[in-house]
Amino acid sequence: MKEYLSPGDLKRCLANTPQVTFEVTDACNLRCEYCGYGKFYSDYDERKNQMLPAEKATRFLDFLIDLWNSSLNTSINQNVYISFYGGEPLINFPFIQKIVHHLQKADCKTRRFTFSMTTNAILLNRYMDYLAEHKFNLLISLDGNEYNTSYRVDSNGKNSFDRITRNVDLLKEKYPEYFEEHVNFNAVLHNRNSVGSIYAFFKERYGKIPSIGELNSTGIRKDMIEEFEKTYKSSTESLLQSEHYSEIEKDMFLKSPTYHSATVFLMQHSEFRYNNYNELLYGKPKEEFILPTGTCLPFAKKVFITVNGKILPCERIGHQFALGKIDDDMIDLDFEAIAQKYNAYYAKMDRVCDKCHNKKACIQCMFNLADIDENKKPKCLGFMDKKSFDMYKNAQYSFLARNPGAYYRIMNDVIIE
Repeated sequence: MKEYLSPGDLKRCLANTPQVTFEVTDACNLRCEYCGYGKFYSDYDERKNQMLPAEKATRFLDFLIDLWNSSLNTSINQNVYISFYGGEPLINFPFIQKIVHHLQKADCKTRRFTFSMTTNAILLNRYMDYLAEHKFNLLISLDGNEYNTSYRVDSNGKNSFDRITRNVDLLKEKYPEYFEEHVNFNAVLHNRNSVGSIYAFFKERYGKIPSIGELNSTGIRKDMIEEFEKTYKSSTESLLQSEHYSEIEKDMFLKSPTYHSATVFLMQHSEFRYNNYNELLYGKPKEEFILPTGTCLPFAKKVFITVNGKILPCERIGHQFALGKIDDDMIDLDFEAIAQKYNAYYAKMDRVCDKCHNKKACIQCMFNLADIDENKKPKCLGFMDKKSFDMYKNAQYSFLARNPGAYYRIMNDVIIE
């Protein structure tokens, strides 16, 4: 089998990972109807209201600290994001305190730690003092105004909007500088809101530009496909239908689907983009090796630990793709086996990617393909033949022509790490 990745490559990726995300708990105080662990989906571990033991998390962090202090670490003084995810992470607040304390006293001079959290803000009033003191970067989940947020309900089916906004308003009033610098919002797009209504709500009430995400369209249960399709909404289509489309698009910048698409296109296809100063001064390599698909190298961007102690490359893929596990007395992470697994996937996808005209700029994660684990040629959702690639390319050129300042803004302001 062709070797695309070696065990050494994977170990180096982990030794230089910029983010560690813990699924603090699978318990939640809301029952959002579109939740990735809810009725639409089937590719996750059963939710049992569990708490991730702090001992498992600190064991894994100590394993990472050994790597960070080793010669495999080539990113000295790197800022590492330690992120807390759920469920609702504030339900297991003692875990968060223990992890912060553990890292504050850790012997790791090669790393600086920044703490972040995704929260529904229901418990924010109890813990905001601690979060502000430790300068947590908060991403608060809220879908817009009261009607927009009506899928985000509690166990009794009651809309959570009033409780969330009351706590967020209190945070803004009590810690205005912290709120300005460290608090952002994420909204899920669906059939009860729109890009326009979400943008208007957050801009007017909090002076913020939210991130807007579409519903995850992979891992859908077959009996829920019809209801899912009624709930799903495209962010690009919703933006184009907005009354103040141009204003919203420019203000959202990379949070806008059109700007984001143009940025990906330019970063991969522009001759005036350089990965580093060596490329700028001495020229780009004549032949660049391109891995099949746009799948991130495992651990190169983050490592995700589930509430069950499973080790995954990120939180956006099914738990069946776990790469290792934190056991009671050891870290079970076999780099040789992981490399073999990835090389087998890459070999399967290479036959598809070889015929794709957008291979160089692919952003398709192979773990979000329904048949990646089956013994047949996978069907890639991001595949482009010449005709579809020409349409994609022309759409990007048209966007740049309609927005003369977009090219300069993207090339000048965007830093790809």
